[in-house]
Amino acid sequence: MKLIVGLGNPGQKYKNNRHNVGFMVVDRLMEEKLPGIKLLKPDSFMNRSGVAVKREEPNLRFLYVVHDDLDIELGKFKISFGKGPKVHNGLKSIYEQMGTKDFWHVRVGIDNRAVSQRHSVTGEEYVLQNFRPEEREIIKKVIDKVVVEVKKEV
Repeated sequence: MKLIVGLGNPGQKYKNNRHNVGFMVVDRLMEEKLPGIKLLKPDSFMNRSGVAVKREEPNLRFLYVVHDDLDIELGKFKISFGKGPKVHNGLKSIYEQMGTKDFWHVRVGIDNRAVSQRHSVTGEEYVLQNFRPEEREIIKKVIDKVVVEVKKEV
């Protein structure tokens, strides 16, 4: 069985944050009712995601973790095995709990800062901001593309 984990933070306060794009993708996948697929949104905060993943005892070849990626521009995504962003506390937790990075990373780009803004807003602050209305339209389209690709993979 394939396990698709969406990373995010629980609660209404975080629902539309850039950091919750993993939850958004899993919510969209829930509409698809895919056989042989288990979907998971950890009920802990991002930096404890690994505990929930480890509890599932996944086969790493069939583990897909969907997460935001500040190293990728808003509107783009990548699916790669064993490769994630430079810094991501949710992934760090999973790496520590699973003892490896060798699983599928579904990396959804969220960076839409102008070059001049990159030094005025830290990554930690930026990911916890809500998508702006015009960004929501972009992220909806990307989520649809991610769902199509993930369905091909699984």
